[in-house]
Amino acid sequence: MRHKQTSFQQKMHQKWLLFLFILTVLLILSVLLSLSTGDVNIPLSGIFKILKAKNSLKYEVLNNIRIPRTILAFSVGGALSLAGTLLQGVYRNPLVEPYTMGISGGASLGVAICIVFGISFKTSPLALPFFGFLGAFGSTFLVYWLSSGKRGLNINKMLLIGVMISFIASSALLFLMSITTVENLQSIIFWMMGSLNQPNKLLIYTSLITSLLGLMISYLYVAPLNALRLGEVKAKHLGIKTGHSIKVIFIVASFITGISVSAAGVIGFVGLIIPHLIRNIMGSDYRGLLLASFIGGGIFLILSDILARTIISPMELPIGVITGMLGGIIFIGVLSKKLKPD
Repeated sequence: MRHKQTSFQQKMHQKWLLFLFILTVLLILSVLLSLSTGDVNIPLSGIFKILKAKNSLKYEVLNNIRIPRTILAFSVGGALSLAGTLLQGVYRNPLVEPYTMGISGGASLGVAICIVFGISFKTSPLALPFFGFLGAFGSTFLVYWLSSGKRGLNINKMLLIGVMISFIASSALLFLMSITTVENLQSIIFWMMGSLNQPNKLLIYTSLITSLLGLMISYLYVAPLNALRLGEVKAKHLGIKTGHSIKVIFIVASFITGISVSAAGVIGFVGLIIPHLIRNIMGSDYRGLLLASFIGGGIFLILSDILARTIISPMELPIGVITGMLGGIIFIGVLSKKLKPD
Protein backbone atom coordinates (compact mmCIF):
# COMPACT_ATOMS: atom_id res chain seq x y z
CA MET A 1 0.00 0.00 0.00
CA ARG A 2 2.82 2.38 0.93
CA HIS A 3 4.68 1.46 -2.27
CA LYS A 4 1.63 2.34 -4.38
CA GLN A 5 1.20 5.62 -2.52
CA THR A 6 4.88 6.52 -3.01
CA SER A 7 4.67 5.62 -6.70
CA PHE A 8 1.57 7.80 -7.12
CA GLN A 9 3.29 10.74 -5.41
CA GLN A 10 6.35 10.36 -7.64
CA LYS A 11 4.19 10.40 -10.77
CA MET A 12 2.33 13.45 -9.46
CA HIS A 13 5.59 15.31 -8.77
CA GLN A 14 6.89 14.41 -12.23
CA LYS A 15 3.66 15.74 -13.75
CA TRP A 16 4.04 19.01 -11.80
CA LEU A 17 7.68 19.43 -12.82
CA LEU A 18 6.89 18.76 -16.48
CA PHE A 19 3.99 21.23 -16.48
CA LEU A 20 6.01 23.90 -14.64
CA PHE A 21 8.84 23.42 -17.14
CA ILE A 22 6.39 23.89 -20.05
CA LEU A 23 4.98 27.02 -18.38
CA THR A 24 8.50 28.41 -17.87
CA VAL A 25 9.35 27.87 -21.54
CA LEU A 26 6.07 29.52 -22.57
CA LEU A 27 6.84 32.45 -20.25
CA ILE A 28 10.27 32.98 -21.82
CA LEU A 29 8.80 32.82 -25.32
CA SER A 30 5.98 35.22 -24.46
CA VAL A 31 8.47 37.70 -22.91
CA LEU A 32 10.68 37.59 -26.02
CA LEU A 33 7.63 38.03 -28.25
CA SER A 34 6.48 40.99 -26.16
CA LEU A 35 9.90 42.66 -26.42
CA SER A 36 10.08 42.22 -30.19
CA THR A 37 6.49 43.15 -31.11
CA GLY A 38 5.29 46.70 -31.68
CA ASP A 39 5.50 49.75 -33.92
CA VAL A 40 9.31 49.52 -33.92
CA ASN A 41 10.24 46.10 -35.24
CA ILE A 42 12.95 44.41 -33.16
CA PRO A 43 14.09 40.94 -34.30
CA LEU A 44 14.35 38.27 -31.60
CA SER A 45 17.97 37.57 -32.49
CA GLY A 46 18.89 41.22 -32.01
CA ILE A 47 17.36 41.91 -28.58
CA PHE A 48 20.52 41.24 -26.56
CA LYS A 49 22.74 43.13 -29.02
CA ILE A 50 20.45 46.16 -28.80
CA LEU A 51 20.53 46.08 -24.99
CA LYS A 52 24.35 46.19 -25.09
CA ALA A 53 24.39 49.16 -27.48
CA LYS A 54 22.87 51.88 -25.30
CA ASN A 55 22.78 54.73 -27.81
CA SER A 56 20.05 53.76 -30.25
CA LEU A 57 16.32 54.30 -30.71
CA LYS A 58 15.61 50.58 -30.34
CA TYR A 59 17.43 50.54 -27.01
CA GLU A 60 15.27 53.41 -25.75
CA VAL A 61 12.14 51.57 -26.89
CA LEU A 62 13.21 48.37 -25.12
CA ASN A 63 14.53 49.97 -21.95
CA ASN A 64 11.86 52.61 -21.38
CA ILE A 65 8.72 51.05 -22.86
CA ARG A 66 8.69 47.33 -23.59
CA ILE A 67 10.73 45.91 -20.70
CA PRO A 68 8.85 47.86 -17.98
CA ARG A 69 5.54 47.04 -19.68
CA THR A 70 6.37 43.32 -19.87
CA ILE A 71 7.46 43.29 -16.22
CA LEU A 72 4.20 44.97 -15.21
CA ALA A 73 2.16 42.49 -17.29
CA PHE A 74 3.92 39.54 -15.64
CA SER A 75 3.62 40.90 -12.10
CA VAL A 76 -0.03 42.01 -12.40
CA GLY A 77 -1.10 38.83 -14.22
CA GLY A 78 0.72 36.66 -11.69
CA ALA A 79 -0.66 38.57 -8.71
CA LEU A 80 -4.29 38.51 -9.92
CA SER A 81 -4.10 34.81 -10.76
CA LEU A 82 -2.47 34.00 -7.40
CA ALA A 83 -5.10 36.04 -5.56
CA GLY A 84 -7.85 34.16 -7.40
CA THR A 85 -6.27 30.82 -6.49
CA LEU A 86 -6.03 31.79 -2.81
CA LEU A 87 -9.60 33.07 -2.57
CA GLN A 88 -11.02 30.08 -4.43
CA GLY A 89 -9.19 27.87 -1.94
CA VAL A 90 -10.58 29.72 1.08
CA TYR A 91 -14.17 29.80 -0.20
CA ARG A 92 -14.01 26.42 -1.99
CA ASN A 93 -15.77 28.09 -4.90
CA PRO A 94 -14.24 28.14 -8.41
CA LEU A 95 -16.23 31.24 -9.36
CA VAL A 96 -14.70 33.47 -6.69
CA GLU A 97 -12.09 35.98 -7.88
CA PRO A 98 -10.47 39.10 -6.36
CA TYR A 99 -13.12 41.42 -7.79
CA THR A 100 -15.93 39.41 -6.23
CA MET A 101 -14.79 40.71 -2.85
CA GLY A 102 -15.38 44.34 -3.80
CA ILE A 103 -11.68 45.12 -4.26
CA SER A 104 -12.16 46.25 -7.86
CA GLY A 105 -15.20 48.37 -7.01
CA GLY A 106 -13.38 50.04 -4.12
CA ALA A 107 -10.32 50.80 -6.25
CA SER A 108 -12.47 52.25 -9.05
CA LEU A 109 -14.35 54.42 -6.57
CA GLY A 110 -11.08 55.68 -5.08
CA VAL A 111 -9.77 56.68 -8.50
CA ALA A 112 -13.08 58.34 -9.40
CA ILE A 113 -12.94 60.43 -6.21
CA CYS A 114 -9.38 61.48 -7.05
CA ILE A 115 -10.35 62.54 -10.59
CA VAL A 116 -13.70 64.19 -9.83
CA PHE A 117 -12.41 66.26 -6.91
CA GLY A 118 -9.15 67.17 -8.66
CA ILE A 119 -6.88 65.68 -6.00
CA SER A 120 -3.49 65.47 -7.67
CA PHE A 121 -0.80 65.95 -4.99
CA LYS A 122 0.73 68.72 -7.14
CA THR A 123 0.16 66.68 -10.33
CA SER A 124 2.01 63.68 -8.91
CA PRO A 125 1.77 60.62 -11.21
CA LEU A 126 1.24 58.49 -8.10
CA ALA A 127 -2.04 60.23 -7.14
CA LEU A 128 -4.34 57.90 -9.10
CA PRO A 129 -2.56 54.68 -8.06
CA PHE A 130 -2.52 55.86 -4.44
CA PHE A 131 -6.26 56.52 -4.38
CA GLY A 132 -6.89 53.27 -6.23
CA PHE A 133 -5.01 51.38 -3.54
CA LEU A 134 -6.79 53.31 -0.77
CA GLY A 135 -10.15 52.35 -2.29
CA ALA A 136 -9.12 48.69 -2.57
CA PHE A 137 -7.80 48.69 1.00
CA GLY A 138 -10.95 50.40 2.30
CA SER A 139 -13.28 47.84 0.74
CA THR A 140 -11.08 44.99 2.01
CA PHE A 141 -11.16 46.41 5.54
CA LEU A 142 -14.96 46.74 5.43
CA VAL A 143 -15.41 43.14 4.24
CA TYR A 144 -13.11 41.85 6.97
CA TRP A 145 -14.56 44.04 9.75
CA LEU A 146 -18.20 43.30 8.92
CA SER A 147 -17.50 39.56 8.62
CA SER A 148 -15.76 39.28 11.99
CA GLY A 149 -17.65 38.15 15.05
CA LYS A 150 -17.15 36.57 18.43
CA ARG A 151 -16.75 33.19 16.75
CA GLY A 152 -14.22 34.50 14.25
CA LEU A 153 -14.56 35.00 10.52
CA ASN A 154 -17.64 33.71 8.72
CA ILE A 155 -16.59 32.71 5.19
CA ASN A 156 -20.08 32.68 3.66
CA LYS A 157 -20.92 36.01 5.29
CA MET A 158 -17.64 37.46 4.01
CA LEU A 159 -18.47 36.47 0.42
CA LEU A 160 -21.96 37.98 0.56
CA ILE A 161 -20.67 41.20 2.14
CA GLY A 162 -17.97 41.43 -0.54
CA VAL A 163 -20.56 41.18 -3.29
CA MET A 164 -22.76 43.82 -1.61
CA ILE A 165 -19.84 46.22 -1.11
CA SER A 166 -18.98 45.76 -4.77
CA PHE A 167 -22.56 46.78 -5.72
CA ILE A 168 -22.48 49.79 -3.38
CA ALA A 169 -19.10 50.95 -4.73
CA SER A 170 -20.34 50.54 -8.31
CA SER A 171 -23.45 52.60 -7.55
CA ALA A 172 -21.37 55.36 -5.93
CA LEU A 173 -19.06 55.29 -8.96
CA LEU A 174 -21.99 55.71 -11.35
CA PHE A 175 -23.23 58.63 -9.27
CA LEU A 176 -19.84 60.39 -9.52
CA MET A 177 -19.67 59.68 -13.25
CA SER A 178 -23.12 61.18 -13.76
CA ILE A 179 -22.26 64.51 -12.10
CA THR A 180 -18.73 65.09 -13.41
CA THR A 181 -17.38 66.69 -16.59
CA VAL A 182 -16.82 64.90 -19.90
CA GLU A 183 -13.03 65.05 -19.49
CA ASN A 184 -13.19 63.47 -16.04
CA LEU A 185 -15.63 60.87 -17.32
CA GLN A 186 -13.19 59.83 -20.07
CA SER A 187 -10.35 59.53 -17.54
CA ILE A 188 -12.42 57.33 -15.24
CA ILE A 189 -13.58 55.03 -18.06
CA PHE A 190 -10.04 54.70 -19.45
CA TRP A 191 -8.67 53.69 -16.04
CA MET A 192 -11.52 51.23 -15.47
CA MET A 193 -10.72 49.42 -18.74
CA GLY A 194 -7.16 48.71 -17.60
CA SER A 195 -3.84 49.69 -19.10
CA LEU A 196 -0.22 48.56 -18.81
CA ASN A 197 1.03 51.88 -20.12
CA GLN A 198 2.38 52.85 -16.70
CA PRO A 199 5.20 55.43 -16.90
CA ASN A 200 6.26 55.23 -13.24
CA LYS A 201 9.01 52.63 -12.89
CA LEU A 202 8.86 52.77 -9.09
CA LEU A 203 5.26 51.58 -9.21
CA ILE A 204 6.14 48.88 -11.75
CA TYR A 205 8.93 47.39 -9.64
CA THR A 206 6.84 47.77 -6.48
CA SER A 207 4.17 45.68 -8.20
CA LEU A 208 6.75 43.03 -9.15
CA ILE A 209 8.27 42.82 -5.66
CA THR A 210 4.84 42.74 -4.01
CA SER A 211 3.57 39.94 -6.26
CA LEU A 212 6.67 37.79 -5.65
CA LEU A 213 6.46 38.46 -1.91
CA GLY A 214 2.80 37.43 -1.98
CA LEU A 215 3.78 34.18 -3.70
CA MET A 216 6.40 33.41 -1.05
CA ILE A 217 4.02 34.13 1.84
CA SER A 218 1.35 31.97 0.19
CA TYR A 219 3.68 28.97 0.27
CA LEU A 220 3.83 29.25 4.05
CA TYR A 221 0.10 28.40 4.05
CA VAL A 222 0.09 25.45 1.65
CA ALA A 223 -0.92 22.99 4.40
CA PRO A 224 -3.91 25.10 5.57
CA LEU A 225 -5.05 25.61 1.96
CA ASN A 226 -4.90 21.87 1.27
CA ALA A 227 -6.73 21.13 4.53
CA LEU A 228 -9.44 23.72 3.78
CA ARG A 229 -10.35 21.70 0.68
CA LEU A 230 -12.00 19.28 3.12
CA GLY A 231 -13.97 22.07 4.78
CA GLU A 232 -13.29 24.39 7.70
CA VAL A 233 -14.53 21.94 10.36
CA LYS A 234 -12.39 19.04 9.15
CA ALA A 235 -9.39 21.34 8.77
CA LYS A 236 -9.74 22.27 12.47
CA HIS A 237 -9.77 18.57 13.39
CA LEU A 238 -6.48 18.19 11.51
CA GLY A 239 -4.93 20.81 13.78
CA ILE A 240 -5.10 23.76 11.39
CA LYS A 241 -5.70 27.20 12.90
CA THR A 242 -8.30 28.03 10.29
CA GLY A 243 -9.22 31.49 11.62
CA HIS A 244 -5.63 32.76 11.54
CA SER A 245 -4.89 31.09 8.18
CA ILE A 246 -8.00 32.48 6.47
CA LYS A 247 -7.24 35.95 7.84
CA VAL A 248 -3.66 35.97 6.49
CA ILE A 249 -4.60 34.43 3.13
CA PHE A 250 -7.40 36.99 2.65
CA ILE A 251 -5.08 39.89 3.55
CA VAL A 252 -2.35 38.66 1.16
CA ALA A 253 -4.83 38.19 -1.72
CA SER A 254 -6.37 41.61 -1.10
CA PHE A 255 -3.01 43.39 -0.79
CA ILE A 256 -1.49 42.05 -4.01
CA THR A 257 -4.77 42.72 -5.84
CA GLY A 258 -4.86 46.28 -4.51
CA ILE A 259 -1.30 46.96 -5.69
CA SER A 260 -2.06 45.43 -9.10
CA VAL A 261 -5.25 47.43 -9.56
CA SER A 262 -3.51 50.66 -8.51
CA ALA A 263 -0.72 50.05 -11.07
CA ALA A 264 -2.74 48.83 -14.07
CA GLY A 265 -6.39 49.65 -13.45
CA VAL A 266 -9.22 47.13 -13.52
CA ILE A 267 -8.27 43.97 -15.43
CA GLY A 268 -10.90 41.27 -15.14
CA PHE A 269 -11.04 37.50 -15.66
CA VAL A 270 -7.35 36.79 -14.93
CA GLY A 271 -8.09 35.81 -11.34
CA LEU A 272 -11.02 33.64 -12.44
CA ILE A 273 -10.04 31.80 -15.59
CA ILE A 274 -6.33 31.04 -15.03
CA PRO A 275 -6.68 29.30 -11.61
CA HIS A 276 -9.62 27.35 -13.04
CA LEU A 277 -7.61 26.13 -16.05
CA ILE A 278 -4.48 25.32 -14.03
CA ARG A 279 -6.53 23.38 -11.48
CA ASN A 280 -8.07 21.28 -14.25
CA ILE A 281 -4.59 20.35 -15.50
CA MET A 282 -2.57 20.01 -12.27
CA GLY A 283 -5.19 19.11 -9.71
CA SER A 284 -5.98 20.92 -6.47
CA ASP A 285 -2.77 20.38 -4.51
CA TYR A 286 -1.54 23.86 -3.65
CA ARG A 287 2.11 22.81 -3.58
CA GLY A 288 2.14 23.00 -7.35
CA LEU A 289 -0.99 25.03 -7.99
CA LEU A 290 0.23 28.33 -6.51
CA LEU A 291 3.38 28.66 -8.62
CA ALA A 292 1.72 27.34 -11.78
CA SER A 293 -1.17 29.80 -11.42
CA PHE A 294 1.25 32.68 -10.87
CA ILE A 295 3.28 31.86 -14.00
CA GLY A 296 0.11 31.11 -16.01
CA GLY A 297 -1.40 34.46 -15.07
CA GLY A 298 1.78 36.25 -16.14
CA ILE A 299 1.80 34.49 -19.51
CA PHE A 300 -1.89 35.22 -20.11
CA LEU A 301 -1.53 38.94 -19.44
CA ILE A 302 1.67 39.29 -21.49
CA LEU A 303 -0.01 37.65 -24.50
CA SER A 304 -3.16 39.73 -23.95
CA ASP A 305 -1.02 42.87 -23.94
CA ILE A 306 0.61 41.86 -27.24
CA LEU A 307 -2.86 41.51 -28.78
CA ALA A 308 -3.98 44.84 -27.30
CA ARG A 309 -0.97 46.59 -28.87
CA THR A 310 -1.14 44.97 -32.30
CA ILE A 311 -4.74 44.07 -33.15
CA ILE A 312 -5.62 47.62 -34.33
CA SER A 313 -2.06 48.98 -34.60
CA PRO A 314 -0.94 51.79 -34.44
CA MET A 315 -3.82 52.35 -31.98
CA GLU A 316 -4.02 50.38 -28.75
CA LEU A 317 -6.96 48.61 -27.16
CA PRO A 318 -7.48 48.68 -23.37
CA ILE A 319 -6.11 45.41 -22.05
CA GLY A 320 -9.30 44.80 -20.02
CA VAL A 321 -11.18 44.42 -23.31
CA ILE A 322 -8.81 41.65 -24.45
CA THR A 323 -8.79 39.76 -21.13
CA GLY A 324 -12.58 39.98 -20.91
CA MET A 325 -13.10 38.61 -24.40
CA LEU A 326 -10.44 35.88 -24.20
CA GLY A 327 -11.33 34.92 -20.64
CA GLY A 328 -15.03 34.72 -21.40
CA ILE A 329 -14.52 32.58 -24.51
CA ILE A 330 -12.09 30.22 -22.75
CA PHE A 331 -14.33 29.88 -19.69
CA ILE A 332 -17.42 29.11 -21.78
CA GLY A 333 -15.38 26.54 -23.73
CA VAL A 334 -14.23 24.81 -20.53
CA LEU A 335 -17.75 24.76 -19.09
CA SER A 336 -19.22 23.44 -22.36
CA LYS A 337 -16.82 20.51 -22.35
CA LYS A 338 -17.68 19.71 -18.73
CA LEU A 339 -21.41 19.84 -19.41
CA LYS A 340 -21.24 17.43 -22.35
CA PRO A 341 -22.50 13.91 -21.53
CA ASP A 342 -19.93 11.11 -21.67
